[in-house]
Amino acid sequence: MPNVMIPAAVRADVETLWAFHDLRHEPRAVDVCIGLGGHDLGVADYTADLYLEGLFGQIVFTGANAPTTIDVFPQGEAFGYRDHAIARGVPAEAVLVEPAATNTSENLEYSRKVLAEHDIEPSSVLLVSHPYQQRRAFATCRVVWPEVDVLCVSRPLGLDAYVATIGDADRVVDMLVGETQRLSLYADRGFIAHEEPVPDDVVGAFDRLVTAGYTSRLVEDRRPIDA
Repeated sequence: MPNVMIPAAVRADVETLWAFHDLRHEPRAVDVCIGLGGHDLGVADYTADLYLEGLFGQIVFTGANAPTTIDVFPQGEAFGYRDHAIARGVPAEAVLVEPAATNTSENLEYSRKVLAEHDIEPSSVLLVSHPYQQRRAFATCRVVWPEVDVLCVSRPLGLDAYVATIGDADRVVDMLVGETQRLSLYADRGFIAHEEPVPDDVVGAFDRLVTAGYTSRLVEDRRPIDA
């Protein structure tokens, strides 16, 4: 059975990473919203919420499949998100689907192409992502699509509430650790924009969580993050 509680021994470090990845962007009116695919239907839920609030009139859901999502979304993540948003009351004509992307750069590049094919050239974009993905999604957009005014948000849930929706605390912690590593590694490789140096408390939390065994989402070379 998956662990559904953050272990007390690592909780403070997990909370440090959780807070670090939250950009605290406030949703506002934009031209287009892009829902980034994955295992978490909360992305589709929050996108639908914001659409129904009138913040935008056009949505792109983007994502193919990963081994962890193919059973949940047999037609692909983007199609699964689209169907869920429509069931929530979003009109089908407001949703475009990009079903081929397998990483965040492709999510943005391919979504841009889909929009262009429909003669839509937005000047402002709202990304809806998983909570732990906010910083990397935002930094990726700054490289892939620098012309747009971009914000990145996630469904507003606290750490424990989010873990409860996923049903697996270890998976959430592994993702937080992996995303933290990717910020430095991918910036060095030019995949994402460089940010300010990672704060010392985040570096310490990352190192302790790696030592505690939360390593399944580290990139293959398992480099430490840069302070």
